[in-house]
Amino acid sequence: MRFKDISGKEIINIHTGSRLGVLGQTDLQINPETGKIESFIIPTYRWFGFKKEESEATISWDMIKKIGNDIILVEVEE
Repeated sequence: MRFKDISGKEIINIHTGSRLGVLGQTDLQINPETGKIESFIIPTYRWFGFKKEESEATISWDMIKKIGNDIILVEVEE
C-alpha cells in the first residue's frame, strides 16, 4: 500500500470512537531497510489546530484493524 492511497483518511479509535487525527497531518516512522511504514506519529493540537503541544501518540502498524474509503480504524488500549 502506498502513502497516497491512505493519505487524507481520518484515524479513529475503535474502542472510544474518538478521532485521533488525519493521515497527512501525521509523521510516519518508516523502516529504512524495507521502506514499509512501521507507525504513525500523531501530534496533539490545541487552539483550533494552530499550536502543537509537546505530546504525541504513536500508532504502530499492527494496531490498524481496517482501512476503509474514508477512515482508518485502529485499536488503541487506554
